[in-house]
Amino acid sequence: MDIRELRYFSAVFEERSLTRAAARCYVSQPSISLAIANLETELGTELFLRHRKGVVPLEAAERLQPIARRIVDEADAARNLFRHGSPKQVLKLGLMRTLDGRRVTALLKPLTAREDLRLHIVGPTEQADARIIARSLAGDAEHFLSLWSERYVAALPLAHPLTLKPRLRAADLADVAMIDRCHCEHSVLAGRSGKPREIAAIAETEDWALALVAAGVGVAIVPEGEVRDRRDVAVREIEMTLKRQVGLAYPASRAPTEALRTLIATLRASALPRPRGATRPPKRTAAKPGRRRKVAPG
Repeated sequence: MDIRELRYFSAVFEERSLTRAAARCYVSQPSISLAIANLETELGTELFLRHRKGVVPLEAAERLQPIARRIVDEADAARNLFRHGSPKQVLKLGLMRTLDGRRVTALLKPLTAREDLRLHIVGPTEQADARIIARSLAGDAEHFLSLWSERYVAALPLAHPLTLKPRLRAADLADVAMIDRCHCEHSVLAGRSGKPREIAAIAETEDWALALVAAGVGVAIVPEGEVRDRRDVAVREIEMTLKRQVGLAYPASRAPTEALRTLIATLRASALPRPRGATRPPKRTAAKPGRRRKVAPG
């Protein structure tokens, strides 16, 4: 076995998916599959149980993971120890605070590993070379490189009566205590239900909103990625379509810096974001009568 195979193994273990592991490591899925097969042959045991939606680590994988993670981290630390200080491109990147943490980690790791690039992370409204934000927040004077689409779901206290329903309608949330996240989802729901909302609290961050949900204060509408690993709240789909598209926004009025070109090239090379090319955000148009319109909350 070699460090590359252990790195791929660790990615599969953490992502629970060959596809996501390949995107995280910026390689093809067959390369990941071959590395896992080589490890299983060398160790003489199966590491993962494959199924339609991904993989499940077996006992051998659980035992191997801490060893593999330590070897990979120490190899990276040794490599960094002998890097010579050379001039680095500085990239100031604005990040929306409500982004899926796993996606952000997978997106930024290849950049922080580069010897010629130094990241400076700022808020989404601060001066920056580029921003990773929802499409609805991109300006008319910005290019927008689509990265991923994410739906919104309802997060409820574990003992909330609405947990008895497999899916929720907008009308179900009328007269329910809500945690407002300072975004536009609730106004959309209120418009569909025709009834006023009952705001129990206002939260500026997803973590704070979910903490209030877990405490039983109310229900919150949040991006699906924020509740993927939460065990202290219940999650239900919403029948009306609530989605947001996340991507890289950067000024269209000036040529990209070398650091920004590096970022764009890295994103285009990744299988995870599936970019469709840099485009300006389309102007919003009214939905045709009788047709259901997708809503992209901010």
